Formats: sequence, C-alpha cells, structure tokens
Amino acid sequence: MAHASNPYVEKLMHLLQYVGLSVAILALWQGLYHLGYIKPLILPPPTQVAATFWDLLKSGAMARHVGISVLRVLEGFGIAAFLGLSLGVAIGLSRTIDRLTDLIIQVVKPIPPIAWIPLAILWFGIGEESKVYIIFLGAFFPIIINTIDGIRQTDQKFVEVARILAVPRCKFVRQVVLPGALPAIMTGIRVGLMVAWICVVAAELIAASSGIGYLIMDARQLSQSDVVLVGMITIGVIGKVMDSIVKRLEMRLVGWKVVYAGE
Repeated sequence: MAHASNPYVEKLMHLLQYVGLSVAILALWQGLYHLGYIKPLILPPPTQVAATFWDLLKSGAMARHVGISVLRVLEGFGIAAFLGLSLGVAIGLSRTIDRLTDLIIQVVKPIPPIAWIPLAILWFGIGEESKVYIIFLGAFFPIIINTIDGIRQTDQKFVEVARILAVPRCKFVRQVVLPGALPAIMTGIRVGLMVAWICVVAAELIAASSGIGYLIMDARQLSQSDVVLVGMITIGVIGKVMDSIVKRLEMRLVGWKVVYAGE
C-alpha cells in the first residue's frame, strides 16, 4: 500500500527545484572567481555584489533610486494600461475603428522606445514627463495588441447564439467577449509591465540624476561593475515581484481556464 506523500516534503522539493539552478550558477560563478578564471573588474563575484548591495542599502541610496524608478514605471505603465485597454477594446469591437487605426499601429509598433528619446526631449523637456513617456510607449503596444487579439478570438458560435437570442450588445460584451479575452489581456499586461522595466534604463538616460537606470549608467562610466550588477539584479527582482502580483490577479480573474502546465 502506497503511503500518502508529505505535503511539506513536496513543497520543499518544489522550492529546491525552483531555486536550485540559480544557486548552482551562483556557486559556479563564485568558484570560477576563486580559481582565477574570472577577473573582478570584468565580473565581480556574488559575494562582492552582495556586499555592494548591502552598502547601498545602508546608505539609503538604493531605496531612493528604487523608489523613483518604481514610481516612474507605475506612472508610465498605468497610462499605457488605461489607454491600451480602452483603445484595444474599442478597436476589437469595431471594424471601422480598426480600419482607421490599423496602419498607424502597425507602423509605429516596431519603432523601439529609445528611438523616441530625441522627440521626447523636444516635446516634454528633460523632466519626469519625458521619462514617463518612454516607459508608456514601451508598455502600450503589448497591451493594446493582446487586447485586440483576445477580443478577436471570441468563438463565432457564441456570437451567433447571442444574435439569435437578441442579447443586448453591452451584455454580450460584458459577459461573453471580455471574459473570453481576459487570458490574452492579462498576458498583454504582464508583457507590458516587463517592457516598462526594460525601458526604465532608456528613460533614465534623459538627463536623470536618480533611478536605477541612472545608477547603472553612472557606475558604467566609473567602471564599477559590481554596482552595475546590483542595479541589473534589482530591476530583475522587482520586475519578478510585480509580475507575480499580476499573475496572482490573473489566477483570480481567469481561474476557470484550465491550462497545460507540463509533465
């Protein structure tokens, strides 16, 4: 007779699987440094990076840079989410609006946000507006494209049934179209949030004196590779935390969807 598995052991095994590869990479990195294969000026060891992070944390500099960058990301992403969802729903529901906007979206979409920096400076100056604008551009297109695609994936059978039953359009959109489009919309939001963090460094190139992007660029000019790595890892960790929050929200909103999670 097979014994029931211990849930605590299972959780421990899942945790070890989750962090195991990362720990192994850090151990290999540290080991190669001690063996002399890695020069600290080029790639400082994890212990030095951790010490630098602690020093920045104690001085208060890390909290200040992180707070400013998070605020910029939230502002740019928030505007992108509002406009992207609103326009995405309008375009997805209307062929006329789609025809009016499709050419503009398809032409502007491939332009990298960093290419807009000169115009952003001309339009908004070197203040916060230009930085938020660059982040907004990066997050906007993943959200609007996924929203449109999610609405367009509505099963045609549901559309025909709604027409036969004469379901009011508002009710049809609210109870059929949007729930079916939610998985794609949430994917767009998660991708948009990731791109927003990618754009932080580019946005903070614009005459910035604070923020994680500024910290990285300033450290690069001073050849402080440990500070550069601290900034990069900090962006990754914060991005992961924010993505996990959105993912948990997604599970609440589209918990009915059964997905293949691998074997």
